[in-house]
Amino acid sequence: MAETFVLRDFTLIDGTGRAPVANQALVVTDGKISWVGPVRKLKAPAGAKIEKLAGKYLMPGLIDSHVHLGLVDGITQNLKYQTTANIEEQLKTYAAYGVTTVQTLGTEQDLIFPIQQKRKGRTSSPRVYTVGQGVVFKGSYGGVPGLDQSVATPDEARKMVDAQASKGADLIKLWVDDEFGMLDERMPPQISTAVIDQARKDGKKTVAHIFYYDNAAELTREGVNAFAHSVRDRSVDDALVNQMKAKGVWQMAATLSREASFIYKTLPFLDDPFFSRGVTPAVLTELKSPERAAKLGAAPNFPKYAAALKQASDNFGREVKAGIRYGMGTDSGPTARFPGYFAHWELELMVQAGITPMQALTAATSANAEFMGAKDIGTIAPGKWADLLVLDRDPTKDIRNTRAINTVFISGTKVPTIWQTCKGRAATACEGRP
Repeated sequence: MAETFVLRDFTLIDGTGRAPVANQALVVTDGKISWVGPVRKLKAPAGAKIEKLAGKYLMPGLIDSHVHLGLVDGITQNLKYQTTANIEEQLKTYAAYGVTTVQTLGTEQDLIFPIQQKRKGRTSSPRVYTVGQGVVFKGSYGGVPGLDQSVATPDEARKMVDAQASKGADLIKLWVDDEFGMLDERMPPQISTAVIDQARKDGKKTVAHIFYYDNAAELTREGVNAFAHSVRDRSVDDALVNQMKAKGVWQMAATLSREASFIYKTLPFLDDPFFSRGVTPAVLTELKSPERAAKLGAAPNFPKYAAALKQASDNFGREVKAGIRYGMGTDSGPTARFPGYFAHWELELMVQAGITPMQALTAATSANAEFMGAKDIGTIAPGKWADLLVLDRDPTKDIRNTRAINTVFISGTKVPTIWQTCKGRAATACEGRP
Protein backbone atom coordinates (compact mmCIF):
# COMPACT_ATOMS: atom_id res chain seq x y z
CA MET A 1 0.00 0.00 0.00
CA ALA A 2 1.50 3.35 -1.04
CA GLU A 3 2.11 5.92 1.69
CA THR A 4 0.57 9.16 0.47
CA PHE A 5 0.00 12.62 1.95
CA VAL A 6 -0.94 16.05 0.67
CA LEU A 7 0.43 19.51 1.48
CA ARG A 8 -1.70 22.43 0.31
CA ASP A 9 -2.34 26.20 0.39
CA PHE A 10 1.35 27.20 0.47
CA THR A 11 3.34 29.59 -1.72
CA LEU A 12 5.74 27.55 -3.86
CA ILE A 13 9.38 28.46 -4.44
CA ASP A 14 10.27 25.59 -6.76
CA GLY A 15 14.08 25.95 -6.85
CA THR A 16 14.33 26.83 -10.55
CA GLY A 17 14.43 30.60 -9.98
CA ARG A 18 10.84 31.02 -11.12
CA ALA A 19 8.86 33.61 -9.12
CA PRO A 20 6.96 32.31 -6.07
CA VAL A 21 3.46 31.00 -6.86
CA ALA A 22 0.64 31.23 -4.28
CA ASN A 23 -2.11 28.67 -3.53
CA GLN A 24 -0.16 25.57 -4.51
CA ALA A 25 -0.41 21.93 -3.43
CA LEU A 26 1.64 18.79 -3.77
CA VAL A 27 1.12 15.07 -3.32
CA VAL A 28 3.87 12.89 -1.84
CA THR A 29 3.83 9.13 -2.47
CA ASP A 30 6.39 6.83 -0.84
CA GLY A 31 8.78 9.71 -0.21
CA LYS A 32 8.68 11.23 -3.69
CA ILE A 33 6.67 14.10 -5.14
CA SER A 34 3.96 12.57 -7.34
CA TRP A 35 2.05 15.74 -8.23
CA VAL A 36 2.44 19.51 -7.80
CA GLY A 37 0.14 22.28 -9.00
CA PRO A 38 -2.55 24.81 -8.08
CA VAL A 39 -4.87 23.91 -5.20
CA ARG A 40 -7.88 24.25 -7.52
CA LYS A 41 -6.57 21.32 -9.61
CA LEU A 42 -5.70 19.10 -6.63
CA LYS A 43 -7.28 15.65 -6.65
CA ALA A 44 -6.35 14.32 -3.22
CA PRO A 45 -5.98 10.52 -3.24
CA ALA A 46 -8.61 8.74 -1.14
CA GLY A 47 -7.56 8.39 2.47
CA ALA A 48 -4.50 10.65 2.11
CA LYS A 49 -3.58 12.77 5.11
CA ILE A 50 -3.92 16.47 4.20
CA GLU A 51 -1.86 19.22 5.84
CA LYS A 52 -2.88 22.83 5.26
CA LEU A 53 0.04 25.27 5.05
CA ALA A 54 -1.77 28.58 4.52
CA GLY A 55 0.65 31.50 4.91
CA LYS A 56 3.71 29.22 4.56
CA TYR A 57 6.43 29.06 1.90
CA LEU A 58 7.57 25.68 0.56
CA MET A 59 10.90 25.18 -1.22
CA PRO A 60 13.40 22.36 -1.85
CA GLY A 61 15.71 21.43 1.01
CA LEU A 62 19.02 23.30 0.95
CA ILE A 63 22.14 21.68 -0.55
CA ASP A 64 25.58 22.58 0.87
CA SER A 65 28.20 21.80 -1.79
CA HIS A 66 31.25 22.11 0.50
CA VAL A 67 31.36 20.41 3.89
CA HIS A 68 33.65 18.19 5.95
CA LEU A 69 32.07 15.54 8.19
CA GLY A 70 33.10 14.00 11.49
CA LEU A 71 36.21 16.10 12.14
CA VAL A 72 35.21 17.60 15.49
CA ASP A 73 33.81 16.85 18.91
CA GLY A 74 32.42 20.20 20.03
CA ILE A 75 35.08 22.50 18.57
CA THR A 76 38.02 20.14 19.19
CA GLN A 77 39.27 18.81 15.85
CA ASN A 78 40.84 15.38 15.52
CA LEU A 79 40.45 12.65 12.92
CA LYS A 80 39.71 10.16 15.74
CA TYR A 81 36.25 11.76 15.97
CA GLN A 82 35.43 10.65 12.42
CA THR A 83 33.13 7.77 13.20
CA THR A 84 29.90 6.73 11.51
CA ALA A 85 28.00 7.68 14.69
CA ASN A 86 29.51 11.21 14.80
CA ILE A 87 28.86 11.76 11.09
CA GLU A 88 25.24 10.66 11.50
CA GLU A 89 24.85 13.03 14.47
CA GLN A 90 26.24 15.94 12.41
CA LEU A 91 23.91 15.07 9.54
CA LYS A 92 20.97 15.39 11.97
CA THR A 93 22.17 18.92 12.73
CA TYR A 94 22.29 19.75 9.00
CA ALA A 95 18.75 18.39 8.64
CA ALA A 96 17.52 20.49 11.59
CA TYR A 97 18.64 23.59 9.67
CA GLY A 98 16.87 22.50 6.47
CA VAL A 99 20.05 21.27 4.75
CA THR A 100 18.89 18.00 3.22
CA THR A 101 21.94 17.21 1.04
CA VAL A 102 25.67 17.79 1.58
CA GLN A 103 28.77 17.23 -0.50
CA THR A 104 31.90 16.36 1.49
CA LEU A 105 35.09 17.78 0.08
CA GLY A 106 38.09 15.63 0.68
CA THR A 107 38.78 14.80 4.33
CA GLU A 108 36.71 11.65 4.75
CA GLN A 109 37.93 8.11 5.38
CA ASP A 110 36.37 5.17 3.53
CA LEU A 111 33.55 4.95 6.09
CA ILE A 112 31.91 7.78 4.12
CA PHE A 113 31.08 5.49 1.18
CA PRO A 114 28.43 3.30 2.91
CA ILE A 115 26.82 6.55 4.16
CA GLN A 116 26.95 7.96 0.61
CA GLN A 117 25.10 4.88 -0.72
CA LYS A 118 22.04 5.58 1.47
CA ARG A 119 21.08 8.55 -0.71
CA LYS A 120 19.98 6.20 -3.48
CA GLY A 121 16.91 5.05 -1.56
CA ARG A 122 14.37 6.50 0.82
CA THR A 123 16.21 7.95 3.80
CA SER A 124 15.43 10.30 6.68
CA SER A 125 19.01 11.60 6.88
CA PRO A 126 20.59 14.17 4.54
CA ARG A 127 21.92 12.73 1.30
CA VAL A 128 25.70 12.63 1.03
CA TYR A 129 27.82 13.21 -2.07
CA THR A 130 31.56 12.83 -1.54
CA VAL A 131 35.03 13.10 -3.07
CA GLY A 132 36.36 10.66 -0.48
CA GLN A 133 39.92 11.87 0.02
CA GLY A 134 41.13 14.89 -1.93
CA VAL A 135 44.63 15.11 -3.41
CA VAL A 136 47.33 17.06 -1.54
CA PHE A 137 50.82 17.87 -2.85
CA LYS A 138 53.39 16.49 -0.40
CA GLY A 139 54.51 19.12 2.10
CA SER A 140 51.97 21.63 0.83
CA TYR A 141 48.54 22.82 2.03
CA GLY A 142 45.45 20.63 2.33
CA GLY A 143 43.85 17.57 3.84
CA VAL A 144 43.79 16.78 7.55
CA PRO A 145 46.39 15.35 9.94
CA GLY A 146 46.18 11.58 10.22
CA LEU A 147 44.84 11.00 6.71
CA ASP A 148 47.50 9.97 4.21
CA GLN A 149 46.45 11.81 1.08
CA SER A 150 49.63 13.45 -0.21
CA VAL A 151 51.34 12.75 -3.54
CA ALA A 152 54.79 13.75 -4.79
CA THR A 153 54.66 12.79 -8.48
CA PRO A 154 52.16 12.89 -11.36
CA ASP A 155 52.06 9.08 -11.31
CA GLU A 156 51.14 9.03 -7.61
CA ALA A 157 48.48 11.69 -8.30
CA ARG A 158 46.90 9.58 -11.06
CA LYS A 159 46.88 6.49 -8.83
CA MET A 160 45.19 8.44 -6.03
CA VAL A 161 42.50 9.69 -8.43
CA ASP A 162 41.90 6.14 -9.67
CA ALA A 163 41.68 4.83 -6.10
CA GLN A 164 39.02 7.36 -5.06
CA ALA A 165 37.09 6.93 -8.32
CA SER A 166 37.04 3.13 -7.89
CA LYS A 167 35.65 3.50 -4.35
CA GLY A 168 32.76 5.55 -5.73
CA ALA A 169 33.84 9.17 -5.31
CA ASP A 170 31.36 11.52 -6.98
CA LEU A 171 34.10 13.96 -8.00
CA ILE A 172 37.80 14.64 -7.33
CA LYS A 173 39.24 17.41 -5.12
CA LEU A 174 42.69 19.00 -5.16
CA TRP A 175 44.26 21.69 -2.98
CA VAL A 176 46.45 24.48 -4.42
CA ASP A 177 47.46 26.88 -1.63
CA ASP A 178 50.34 27.80 0.70
CA GLU A 179 48.50 29.26 3.72
CA PHE A 180 49.35 32.96 3.26
CA GLY A 181 52.87 32.01 2.12
CA MET A 182 53.65 30.07 5.31
CA LEU A 183 54.41 26.90 3.31
CA ASP A 184 57.20 26.61 0.77
CA GLU A 185 55.20 25.60 -2.28
CA ARG A 186 51.78 25.02 -3.73
CA MET A 187 50.76 22.03 -5.83
CA PRO A 188 52.66 22.52 -9.12
CA PRO A 189 50.98 22.35 -12.55
CA GLN A 190 52.46 18.95 -13.46
CA ILE A 191 50.60 17.44 -10.48
CA SER A 192 47.32 19.35 -10.91
CA THR A 193 47.30 18.56 -14.64
CA ALA A 194 47.70 14.86 -13.84
CA VAL A 195 44.82 15.00 -11.33
CA ILE A 196 42.48 16.81 -13.74
CA ASP A 197 43.40 14.59 -16.70
CA GLN A 198 43.02 11.33 -14.75
CA ALA A 199 39.72 12.43 -13.25
CA ARG A 200 38.44 13.16 -16.75
CA LYS A 201 39.53 9.66 -17.86
CA ASP A 202 37.64 8.24 -14.89
CA GLY A 203 34.52 10.25 -15.82
CA LYS A 204 34.78 12.55 -12.79
CA LYS A 205 34.62 16.33 -12.42
CA THR A 206 37.39 18.13 -10.52
CA VAL A 207 37.02 20.85 -7.91
CA ALA A 208 39.98 22.84 -6.61
CA HIS A 209 40.68 24.60 -3.34
CA ILE A 210 42.32 27.85 -4.43
CA PHE A 211 43.31 31.15 -2.84
CA TYR A 212 45.41 32.91 -5.48
CA TYR A 213 44.40 34.45 -8.81
CA ASP A 214 47.39 32.89 -10.60
CA ASN A 215 46.40 29.38 -9.55
CA ALA A 216 42.79 29.98 -10.57
CA ALA A 217 43.95 31.09 -14.02
CA GLU A 218 46.31 28.11 -14.42
CA LEU A 219 43.73 25.56 -13.24
CA THR A 220 41.13 27.06 -15.60
CA ARG A 221 43.65 26.60 -18.42
CA GLU A 222 44.19 22.99 -17.31
CA GLY A 223 40.47 22.24 -17.45
CA VAL A 224 39.33 22.16 -13.81
CA ASN A 225 35.53 22.08 -13.47
CA ALA A 226 35.00 24.24 -10.39
CA PHE A 227 36.47 26.24 -7.54
CA ALA A 228 35.66 25.43 -3.92
CA HIS A 229 36.48 28.99 -2.74
CA SER A 230 36.69 32.49 -4.22
CA VAL A 231 39.97 34.03 -5.34
CA ARG A 232 41.12 35.98 -2.28
CA ASP A 233 44.46 37.65 -3.08
CA ARG A 234 43.34 40.13 -5.75
CA SER A 235 40.44 41.12 -7.98
CA VAL A 236 39.38 38.79 -10.75
CA ASP A 237 39.62 40.55 -14.12
CA ASP A 238 38.04 40.14 -17.55
CA ALA A 239 40.82 37.79 -18.65
CA LEU A 240 40.06 35.24 -15.91
CA VAL A 241 36.28 35.67 -16.00
CA ASN A 242 36.16 35.27 -19.78
CA GLN A 243 38.36 32.17 -19.63
CA MET A 244 36.20 30.65 -16.86
CA LYS A 245 33.10 31.33 -18.93
CA ALA A 246 34.64 29.87 -22.08
CA LYS A 247 35.67 26.70 -20.22
CA GLY A 248 32.45 26.42 -18.19
CA VAL A 249 34.25 26.64 -14.83
CA TRP A 250 31.85 26.98 -11.88
CA GLN A 251 32.27 28.98 -8.70
CA MET A 252 30.80 25.98 -6.91
CA ALA A 253 31.23 27.60 -3.50
CA ALA A 254 32.33 31.07 -2.47
CA THR A 255 32.60 30.02 1.22
CA LEU A 256 32.01 33.59 2.40
CA SER A 257 30.84 32.30 5.80
CA ARG A 258 34.17 30.51 6.22
CA GLU A 259 36.06 33.75 5.54
CA ALA A 260 33.68 35.74 7.74
CA SER A 261 34.12 33.34 10.67
CA PHE A 262 37.86 34.11 10.77
CA ILE A 263 37.48 37.87 11.24
CA TYR A 264 36.03 37.56 14.77
CA LYS A 265 37.78 36.88 18.05
CA THR A 266 34.29 36.15 19.43
CA LEU A 267 31.60 35.11 16.94
CA PRO A 268 28.72 37.64 16.78
CA PHE A 269 25.80 35.19 16.88
CA LEU A 270 26.46 33.18 20.06
CA ASP A 271 23.31 34.45 21.79
CA ASP A 272 21.07 33.93 18.76
CA PRO A 273 18.82 30.94 19.58
CA PHE A 274 18.91 29.89 15.89
CA PHE A 275 22.60 29.20 16.52
CA SER A 276 22.77 28.30 20.20
CA ARG A 277 20.12 25.57 20.05
CA GLY A 278 22.45 23.59 17.76
CA VAL A 279 25.47 23.48 20.10
CA THR A 280 26.01 22.33 23.69
CA PRO A 281 26.43 24.71 26.65
CA ALA A 282 30.08 23.61 26.90
CA VAL A 283 30.72 24.72 23.31
CA LEU A 284 29.02 28.07 23.95
CA THR A 285 31.17 28.63 27.04
CA GLU A 286 34.33 27.84 25.07
CA LEU A 287 33.33 30.13 22.19
CA LYS A 288 32.68 32.99 24.62
CA SER A 289 35.90 32.58 26.63
CA PRO A 290 38.29 35.56 26.76
CA GLU A 291 41.23 33.11 26.51
CA ARG A 292 40.00 31.82 23.16
CA ALA A 293 39.45 35.40 21.90
CA ALA A 294 42.97 36.40 22.94
CA LYS A 295 44.50 33.34 21.29
CA LEU A 296 42.65 33.94 17.99
CA GLY A 297 43.56 37.63 18.02
CA ALA A 298 47.25 36.86 18.56
CA ALA A 299 47.51 34.45 15.60
CA PRO A 300 49.86 35.78 12.88
CA ASN A 301 47.27 35.57 10.09
CA PHE A 302 44.38 37.12 12.06
CA PRO A 303 44.85 40.64 10.60
CA LYS A 304 44.70 39.25 7.03
CA TYR A 305 41.22 37.73 7.16
CA ALA A 306 39.10 40.88 6.77
CA ALA A 307 40.78 41.73 3.46
CA ALA A 308 40.40 38.10 2.29
CA LEU A 309 36.66 38.21 3.06
CA LYS A 310 36.18 41.50 1.21
CA GLN A 311 38.13 40.19 -1.81
CA ALA A 312 36.19 36.91 -1.83
CA SER A 313 32.88 38.77 -1.67
CA ASP A 314 33.81 41.31 -4.37
CA ASN A 315 35.08 38.58 -6.69
CA PHE A 316 31.98 36.44 -6.21
CA GLY A 317 29.73 39.42 -7.05
CA ARG A 318 31.80 40.20 -10.12
CA GLU A 319 31.69 36.60 -11.39
CA VAL A 320 27.91 36.40 -11.00
CA LYS A 321 27.43 39.65 -12.95
CA ALA A 322 29.64 38.21 -15.69
CA GLY A 323 27.52 35.07 -15.99
CA ILE A 324 29.75 32.52 -14.24
CA ARG A 325 27.67 29.59 -12.94
CA TYR A 326 27.69 29.25 -9.14
CA GLY A 327 26.41 27.16 -6.27
CA MET A 328 26.32 27.55 -2.49
CA GLY A 329 28.88 25.99 -0.18
CA THR A 330 30.20 26.85 3.27
CA ASP A 331 33.30 24.75 4.10
CA SER A 332 31.55 23.81 7.35
CA GLY A 333 32.83 21.04 9.58
CA PRO A 334 36.33 22.01 10.73
CA THR A 335 36.61 23.61 14.15
CA ALA A 336 34.09 26.41 14.86
CA ARG A 337 32.50 26.24 11.38
CA PHE A 338 29.06 25.02 12.25
CA PRO A 339 26.95 22.55 10.26
CA GLY A 340 23.66 23.98 9.03
CA TYR A 341 23.91 27.39 10.66
CA PHE A 342 26.67 28.41 8.24
CA ALA A 343 24.43 27.63 5.24
CA HIS A 344 22.03 30.38 6.35
CA TRP A 345 24.92 32.77 7.05
CA GLU A 346 26.36 31.92 3.61
CA LEU A 347 23.07 32.79 1.90
CA GLU A 348 22.98 36.12 3.73
CA LEU A 349 26.58 36.95 2.75
CA MET A 350 25.93 35.97 -0.88
CA VAL A 351 23.06 38.49 -0.96
CA GLN A 352 25.30 41.12 0.62
CA ALA A 353 27.78 40.42 -2.20
CA GLY A 354 25.20 41.61 -4.72
CA ILE A 355 22.85 38.80 -5.73
CA THR A 356 19.11 38.61 -5.06
CA PRO A 357 17.60 36.34 -2.40
CA MET A 358 16.05 34.26 -5.20
CA GLN A 359 19.45 33.82 -6.87
CA ALA A 360 20.93 32.67 -3.57
CA LEU A 361 18.10 30.17 -3.01
CA THR A 362 18.48 28.85 -6.55
CA ALA A 363 22.24 28.43 -6.05
CA ALA A 364 21.54 26.36 -2.92
CA THR A 365 18.99 24.12 -4.64
CA SER A 366 18.78 23.46 -8.39
CA ALA A 367 22.22 24.90 -9.28
CA ASN A 368 24.04 22.75 -6.74
CA ALA A 369 22.01 19.71 -7.82
CA GLU A 370 22.91 20.38 -11.46
CA PHE A 371 26.65 20.65 -10.76
CA MET A 372 26.57 17.50 -8.63
CA GLY A 373 24.62 15.55 -11.25
CA ALA A 374 21.85 14.97 -8.67
CA LYS A 375 18.79 14.48 -10.85
CA ASP A 376 16.37 13.46 -8.07
CA ILE A 377 16.67 16.56 -5.82
CA GLY A 378 17.01 20.36 -6.08
CA THR A 379 13.59 21.34 -7.44
CA ILE A 380 9.95 20.73 -6.54
CA ALA A 381 8.73 18.51 -9.38
CA PRO A 382 7.12 15.10 -9.87
CA GLY A 383 9.62 12.25 -9.51
CA LYS A 384 11.95 14.15 -7.17
CA TRP A 385 12.48 13.15 -3.56
CA ALA A 386 10.26 15.11 -1.18
CA ASP A 387 13.20 16.86 0.50
CA LEU A 388 11.30 19.98 1.53
CA LEU A 389 11.82 23.10 3.62
CA VAL A 390 8.65 24.84 4.87
CA LEU A 391 9.15 28.43 6.08
CA ASP A 392 6.89 30.80 8.01
CA ARG A 393 8.12 33.86 6.09
CA ASP A 394 9.04 34.67 2.49
CA PRO A 395 12.79 34.16 1.91
CA THR A 396 12.65 35.93 -1.46
CA LYS A 397 11.74 39.17 0.33
CA ASP A 398 14.44 38.83 3.01
CA ILE A 399 17.05 36.05 2.83
CA ARG A 400 17.13 35.88 6.64
CA ASN A 401 13.64 34.39 6.45
CA THR A 402 15.26 31.02 5.64
CA ARG A 403 15.69 30.92 9.43
CA ALA A 404 11.91 30.92 9.97
CA ILE A 405 11.89 27.12 9.66
CA ASN A 406 8.48 25.54 10.18
CA THR A 407 9.05 21.97 8.96
CA VAL A 408 11.77 19.92 7.28
CA PHE A 409 10.99 16.78 5.28
CA ILE A 410 13.53 14.28 3.94
CA SER A 411 11.99 11.72 1.55
CA GLY A 412 8.61 12.87 2.82
CA THR A 413 9.50 12.13 6.46
CA LYS A 414 9.36 15.00 8.96
CA VAL A 415 12.66 15.42 10.84
CA PRO A 416 13.26 17.55 13.96
CA THR A 417 14.00 21.19 13.12
CA ILE A 418 16.41 23.49 14.93
CA TRP A 419 13.38 24.97 16.74
CA GLN A 420 12.73 21.49 18.15
CA THR A 421 16.39 20.99 19.08
CA CYS A 422 18.20 21.89 22.28
CA LYS A 423 21.63 20.23 22.30
CA GLY A 424 22.99 19.01 25.60
CA ARG A 425 20.09 20.46 27.63
CA ALA A 426 16.52 19.70 28.59
CA ALA A 427 14.15 20.68 25.77
CA THR A 428 12.74 23.49 27.96
CA ALA A 429 16.19 25.03 28.62
CA CYS A 430 16.56 26.68 25.19
CA GLU A 431 15.26 30.10 24.26
CA GLY A 432 12.05 30.11 22.23
CA ARG A 433 11.68 31.29 18.65
CA PRO A 434 12.18 35.04 18.25
